[in-house]
Formats: sequence, C-alpha cells, structure tokens
Amino acid sequence: VQLQASGGGLVQAGGSLRLSCAASGRTFSSYTTGWFRQAPGKDREFVAAIRWSGGSTRHASSVKGRFAIARDNAKNTVYLQMNSLKPEDTAVYYCAASTRDYGLGMGDLYDYWGQGTQVTVSS
Repeated sequence: VQLQASGGGLVQAGGSLRLSCAASGRTFSSYTTGWFRQAPGKDREFVAAIRWSGGSTRHASSVKGRFAIARDNAKNTVYLQMNSLKPEDTAVYYCAASTRDYGLGMGDLYDYWGQGTQVTVSS
C-alpha cells in the first residue's frame, strides 16, 4: 500500500490544521493507521492511531483533547484534525499503516510509511 500525507503548513498558535493520509493499493479499512511526528533533534513520537478492526482510536496524552484521528473508508483516507496548536507541535508528521491491531504506539510495528508533511506552529 502507498501512503500520501498532505495538509501541513504554517499556522499561528491556537490555530487548526487537518492532515490527510490517502492510501492506494489496498483499502485503508484493512489497516490500522497511525500518525507519528518527529521534531528536529528529537525521536519519532506517536501521535494517534485508529484500528482497522472496529475503528477504535488512541491518542498520545500530549495531544488528547486537541487532536482527533478519523477515517473515511469511502475515500480511503485517514485524517488528523489538529486544533489548539502549540509551538511544541511543530514537527514533520508521518502517516503509517499496520496489519496489526495492537501496539498502536509502536512505530516499529507499522509496515508502510508515507512521506512526511511539515507542520510549523508559530508563537
């Protein structure tokens, strides 16, 4: 499966962005899909994921209540709605897909990765 992430950009603190991850090759409903981010000089960090089985979600504590992951099976796309953005949210955001429905926060368990999309939040 090929993943294409988009929607990043420059936004002021308190603003919103919606990232999209479009899949081709297989339907997204067969995969657990996650968003990860990496800021300069920092390790990759789990952001959110949605299971292929049942559609339950998990969000990192740092974004809970501000970010929301959702899936549109008809469009084969997963979204990350990001509200109340903070400068510390600045990073390259990556979407990834996994055939597993466990280990949602573990990047090493994801099988496919898209290219990143840059999110920059100014103070």
